Amino acid sequence: MMLLKNAKEIDKLIEAVNRCRGDVLLRSVDGREEFNLKSVLSRYIAIGELCKDHGDRYEVYCMERSDEGYMMQFFMDLERLHARCA
Repeated sequence: MMLLKNAKEIDKLIEAVNRCRGDVLLRSVDGREEFNLKSVLSRYIAIGELCKDHGDRYEVYCMERSDEGYMMQFFMDLERLHARCA
């Protein structure tokens, strides 16, 4: 479970999701919305929400523990990128 605070690197997020074997879910913090990022239709809807600057209202969940490494690497790389740009 990781809070998605900066969703500006959508292409890299999708690349990380595509490496995962199992489903990767994007859930709103309040639990009202859930998008399976492995589904193309759900992915487009989720990206629309993230592009509205609502990224801090969502968390990413990997359904297979072995996939968590890909997603953790994505978030660490994203954090480093933004630290260099700041």
